[in-house]
Amino acid sequence: MGYVNSRIRKKDAMGLVTGKPVYTSDLISKNALVVKLLRSPHAHALVERIDTKAALLIPGVVAVYTWEDVPRSRFTTAGQTYPEPSPYDRLILDRRLRCAGDPVAIVAAESQEAALKALRLIKVDYQVLEPLLDFTQALDNPILVHPEEDFRPLCPVGADNRRNLCSASSFETGDVEEVFAKCDLVLERTYRTKANNQAMMETFRTYSYLDEYGRLTVVSSTQVPFHVRRILSNALEIPKAQIRVIKPRIGGGFGAKQSVVSEQFSAFVTLKTGRPACIIYTREESMTNGSPRHQMELRARIGADREGLIRAIDLYALSNAGAYGDHGPTTIGLAGHKSLSLYGGLEAARFTCDVVYTNTMGAGAYRGYGATQGIFAVESAVNEVAAALNLDPCTIREKNMVAQGQTMPTYYNEPCNSCALDRCMARAKELMDWERKYPARKLDNGHIRAVGVAMSMQGSGISGVDIASVEIRLGDGGFYTLLVGCTDMGTGCDTILAQMAADCLDCSIDQIAVRGVDTDQSPYDTGSYASSTTYVTGMAVVKTCQELREKILAAGARLLGVSPERAEFDGGRVFLPADGREVSLTAIGEAGVMGDSRALSATQAHSSPISPPPFMVGMAEIDLDPDTGEVDVVDYVAVVDCGTVVNPNLATVQTEGGIAQGIGMALYEDIQYSPQGQPRNNSFLQYKIPTRLDLGKIRVAFESSYEPTGPFGAKSIGELVINTPAPAIANAVANATGLFFRELPIKAEDIALGLARRDGG
Repeated sequence: MGYVNSRIRKKDAMGLVTGKPVYTSDLISKNALVVKLLRSPHAHALVERIDTKAALLIPGVVAVYTWEDVPRSRFTTAGQTYPEPSPYDRLILDRRLRCAGDPVAIVAAESQEAALKALRLIKVDYQVLEPLLDFTQALDNPILVHPEEDFRPLCPVGADNRRNLCSASSFETGDVEEVFAKCDLVLERTYRTKANNQAMMETFRTYSYLDEYGRLTVVSSTQVPFHVRRILSNALEIPKAQIRVIKPRIGGGFGAKQSVVSEQFSAFVTLKTGRPACIIYTREESMTNGSPRHQMELRARIGADREGLIRAIDLYALSNAGAYGDHGPTTIGLAGHKSLSLYGGLEAARFTCDVVYTNTMGAGAYRGYGATQGIFAVESAVNEVAAALNLDPCTIREKNMVAQGQTMPTYYNEPCNSCALDRCMARAKELMDWERKYPARKLDNGHIRAVGVAMSMQGSGISGVDIASVEIRLGDGGFYTLLVGCTDMGTGCDTILAQMAADCLDCSIDQIAVRGVDTDQSPYDTGSYASSTTYVTGMAVVKTCQELREKILAAGARLLGVSPERAEFDGGRVFLPADGREVSLTAIGEAGVMGDSRALSATQAHSSPISPPPFMVGMAEIDLDPDTGEVDVVDYVAVVDCGTVVNPNLATVQTEGGIAQGIGMALYEDIQYSPQGQPRNNSFLQYKIPTRLDLGKIRVAFESSYEPTGPFGAKSIGELVINTPAPAIANAVANATGLFFRELPIKAEDIALGLARRDGG
């Protein structure tokens, strides 16, 4: 292998750092209409009357649209494979407003100034309704978030809008209650996680226009171009054949752009006016009407024997979908499957869940996708079991962790074909100097240094559902064009796929040009989510390269006048070992565009019946000030098993970025609402995310396994890496204070007050 497992610079690196016009906003035409949304000030209300006459008199205002102007077909904005598990519960504009910031009217104007002035002149009479804000009280509450008759789930996910229920499900292996009855220790705890905002640098934005054939073209910062096409077809009531979606470079997504957040508004204006249109969300809009992580309350029961053998786990999760059900039925499953499956010796396990509607901001996808919340609960509960049994939390995991060769009953009965979790633990202990630092020590300044640990796993694509296709063409200059439908979000997947292709075709990576994504030209791909690209799209690349090699060999042999069996292809030429005759790759490419020949290309698709989990051990060392409760993460060690590491540079920065987000979730990020349901965190002044100064030292190492079903033995890495910081930091705080904090974020004032109460203050 020449490129796989090498530190190759990203293909687009120089273009990005030199400011080339590659993002959506760079591509907007000067004559595009500016689209702005009038948003509801109320968390729950009905629109009684809208007066737009004054707004339409503003010079430069082209149109104002209300709920009476839009199509009446309900849809979901969740970017998922059809039929989407998320219920069809939205309209482009609705008379019923289900959260503060819900769109009330769409303004299209020649300038931003005119659009903003028009927003101020629209007069709306609202019937203000009592909001339902507490998701723990939502199930069977008399306040209904979705009373409409045309609420429509496409899949049997347990949805019942008359109960405020977005979805409900459960699974059990073994007899949980019977095993609990035989355990020496049964511990039950409740954990709570808040919604988290993805806080990507580039806010939601879309540009749309009608092409020369009158087709709707949508240029958008999205992770799921092909899903966007289908969702817009549903929402706008036009055929998919009339829609083209182009994805330029993305300035961050982290799952937020796995939903259609802004596309429908710009596209609707273009269809109504025939004019190019653009909508760019402000930071406030992105933070108050985006698609944040689902808030959850999780109750974990764990049964173990005196030696620390974990025998049974029972997990119940209650998830807050917010105003709409996007990703609600799917994120919740990962809270169970990806947490319980870390423990391979369970005699019994049960997971039960409900996802409920409330009048808060609709939730969506965020890196980790439900596994983050479930792993926080289960890993924290395991740490509490270890403390109750006076065991090192690493030791209890070493006794119980899943191992290669096992079948995972709580993970869809999939086999664990590749697992280096034991080596990850050993390496992490070595890097952290765990034996010396555990559990805590007091410094001369009175601060406490303590360490904590957690494990995590994720998946590699959605097994049996999602699919990736690629096409590779041989050009007449002897170079290749790799056409992909997956979305590079800054993760470097274009580079990783080119590395694989270069090794498969025995050529220089500079010979491979990567192109994507344009739904008119790119092969179908479900998109960049569920940690699918390296594993699923990577295998499509491998299969396509194999087919293209065969075609190149056949074409070269034909030019040499022999059968393919007599020739060989070494990446640069097709040659005959017997007599040394050869034809270059360039000549083969040129022959493909001459005479009655045709250019060589190949396309293959890949979908996997399994989703091999990557694994990780994370260890945090904190500095805690007992007087103020302030916690600083001074060192974080992450050891990752993602199979074969395709690009160590990109895998390292992926891991570092996920850890930074996980630290934010653990200590800083706290979405809050007023008593009336208005979000309070509408900027980075109110919504704290960690800066580089807050992160201390982050050290990343890899313990590679080999996944036999993955390209070059690779698995995923993108989502896995956010899952360990919260439980590891909570464990470190417990080791420093003797107090277990079960709600995120862990705030300095809560620690200080807890210590004061403990000490009788």
